[in-house]
Amino acid sequence: MSSATPDQDAQAAREALTRLLQLMRRLRDPVQGCPWDRAQDFASIAPYTIEEAYEVAEAIAHEDPESIRSELGDLLFQVVFHARLAEERGWFDFAAVAQGIHDKLVRRHPHVFDPAFVPGPAGLSGDWERHKAQERAQSGATGTLAGVPTALPALTRAAKLGRRAARVGFDWPDAAGARLKVDEELREIESALQAGEGEARVAEEMGDLLLAVTSWARQLGVDPEQSLRGANRRFETRFACMERLAAAQGRELAGLSLEEWEALWQQAKRTV
Repeated sequence: MSSATPDQDAQAAREALTRLLQLMRRLRDPVQGCPWDRAQDFASIAPYTIEEAYEVAEAIAHEDPESIRSELGDLLFQVVFHARLAEERGWFDFAAVAQGIHDKLVRRHPHVFDPAFVPGPAGLSGDWERHKAQERAQSGATGTLAGVPTALPALTRAAKLGRRAARVGFDWPDAAGARLKVDEELREIESALQAGEGEARVAEEMGDLLLAVTSWARQLGVDPEQSLRGANRRFETRFACMERLAAAQGRELAGLSLEEWEALWQQAKRTV
C-alpha cells in the first residue's frame, strides 16, 4: 500500500499515464514507430482487447494480485491504443474517453453528486437502468433489446437479453415457471432426435434450452456465465487429478472403461 497522500497518488497516476500515452504515440510514429503497431487498426486490435479483458477476469478468479495488476495494465494499453487510433482519425483522444466516462458516471450517480436528488419508486437500481435507457435512446437505440453487444460471449449475452426483456414484463413470474420451460425445451430436443429432424434442428432446440437455462438462473439470482466458469475450473482441476491418479496406478486413460472413469471421477471429487 502507498503511504503517499491522495494528491501525490493523483500526480503519480498522471505522470505514469502521460508516459504511456507518449509511448503509444511513439509506437505509432510513421517513421520511428514499430511496424506491427503502425499496421494495426480498430478491427485488428479488437480481438486482443477482448482477450485482455478475459485475462483480467482469469487473474481475478485466481486471486493473484500481481497478475491482476499486470493484466489491468495490458487492458489499459488496449484503451490507449484504440484512443490513439481515433485521435489519428480526428475523432477523439484519450482525454475525451476519460472525460466521457467521468461525466457518464456522474449522471448515473445523482444520489452521490446531486444533493437535491430523490430516488424513484424503483430505488437506485431502477434509476440506474432508467439513466442507461435514456442514454441508449439519445444514441438512437430505442428498442428494449437494442445495444446489447453481439461480441459478448453467447451465455453472457443471453442473460443480458433476458434481463432487458424482464424489465418490461416479459418474464416468468417465478423460478418454477422458468424451470418448466427448461423441461419443455428438453422434451423438444428429444422429440427432434426421435423424429430424425437433423443436426440443424437439434442445434436450434439446444440453443432454446440454453436460453431457457439462463432465464432459470436469473430467476434464482445466479449469473450463468460465472456459474459455468466455476464449473469449468472445477472440471479442469478434477480432470487433472484423475490424470494424476491414473498415472500413479500405471493406467492409460484411453483404455479406461466407463466404470473406471466414474471411479476416478468420484475419487477426484473427494480429493479436490
